[in-house]
Amino acid sequence: MRCGKLLILLLCLFLLPAESLAAKAKVTDLLITNTSENLLVYFKAENCFTRDMEEAILAGIPTTFTFVMELYRERRYWFDKRESLLEVRHIIKYDNIKKLFYVAFTGDGRNPEQFKEFLKAKIAMSELNGAVLTSLRQMTKGDRYYLRVKAKLEKVRLPLHLEYVFFFVSLWDFETDWLRQDFVY
Repeated sequence: MRCGKLLILLLCLFLLPAESLAAKAKVTDLLITNTSENLLVYFKAENCFTRDMEEAILAGIPTTFTFVMELYRERRYWFDKRESLLEVRHIIKYDNIKKLFYVAFTGDGRNPEQFKEFLKAKIAMSELNGAVLTSLRQMTKGDRYYLRVKAKLEKVRLPLHLEYVFFFVSLWDFETDWLRQDFVY
C-alpha cells in the first residue's frame, strides 16, 4: 500500500512539467495614489523571470515586459465606462562585452538606466513606480472607480528564424491574471 502511493507520487513528479511546479507570475503590491493633478499607480510583478529567460537575457536576447492598466468608472444600470488605458513597456538588453544591463522604459516617462547587477536590472524591469494613469480633472469626486492591472511578456522575435533553434523561447511566455482594485475618488 505504501509502495503504491510512493510510486504514484514519483510518477506524478516525473510526468508533470517542471514549469507547472514553479510559482505563477502575478501582479502584487498595487497602490493607487495621487498628486494634486494626476492619478498615480505603483505595483510590481512577481515570479516573472524563469531560469530559461534569465539565460536568454544573459545571451543578449532583448526581453520586453508590458504592463496594462485600465481605469473604469462604475455606472449603475449600465456598463462600466473605461476612462483610461495605459500600456507601459520595460525592455532589458544585456551587453556581453561591457557586462552591463540596459533597461529602457516606454510609456511611464522614465529615462533608460544601466545596471551592473542582474538583480537590480530585474527589479527595475518588474516594478512600476508612479506611472501617471490620468488627470484628476477627468475624474468625478464621489464616483466609484476600479483599476485593472496585468503584466505580460512580449513574444520574442529573433532574426533569421532563430526561433526554431531557440525553441525554449516559447516556453517563457507569460501573462498574469488581472488584479483589480476598487476605490472612490
